[in-house]
Amino acid sequence: MKPLHIGIAACSAEGAALCYRTICTEAPAVLGTHDHPEITMHTPSLGEYMDHIYRGDWAAVGAMMLASAEKLARVGADFVICPDNTIHQALPLIEARSPLPWLHIAACVAEEANARGFARLGLTGTKWLVESEVYPQKLTGRAIGYMRPHLAEREEINRIIMDELVRGVFKPEQVAYFQKVIGRLKAEGCDAVVLGCTEIPLIMNDANSPLPTLDSTRLLARAALKRAIGGIKKAA
Repeated sequence: MKPLHIGIAACSAEGAALCYRTICTEAPAVLGTHDHPEITMHTPSLGEYMDHIYRGDWAAVGAMMLASAEKLARVGADFVICPDNTIHQALPLIEARSPLPWLHIAACVAEEANARGFARLGLTGTKWLVESEVYPQKLTGRAIGYMRPHLAEREEINRIIMDELVRGVFKPEQVAYFQKVIGRLKAEGCDAVVLGCTEIPLIMNDANSPLPTLDSTRLLARAALKRAIGGIKKAA
């Protein structure tokens, strides 16, 4: 008997690597020393994804996600996760045609927020993610409120993510800026903050955030691990 095979449809490297590492390092506590589910990752060029995103061509983004799912299915994955919040905007466009089921990153976050009793979440992430309905759709279904950063804050957070974090550049100034924005969201009534870019948890966490954090990267990884273990199948 073995866990289900996890497929990772990656977009940006830093967030995907954190998600992958989380699955591999947390699995042994459940499965036994050194054990983790089989994992296959497919990573197309981030540049190609970004070309489509800058043009607002979400159908093309979806086509890339579908191509990853098809490749992952061919190598035996049982389901797919995407450790990238922004491109989840395209998931509804292709999910019905996907050869494999997907876990939705915002659904994982909404479930955790509901379990912890949070009522109003601050949203952080790329400007495309924060201005989208990816999180609102999942949060409103659970009667959880949300607040978006101001426009200037969205732009600066987007710059930090796209110019620095996705390139593995980490600076104290980034932490200070996030603390400022999260502090304002707290003052305006938020009781937790969504780290809604898979790179943000590389610099922000409960220890340095003015609000409790909902780490989308690790929550997705843990949901994938739970699903893989829960769907244990007979070895071929």
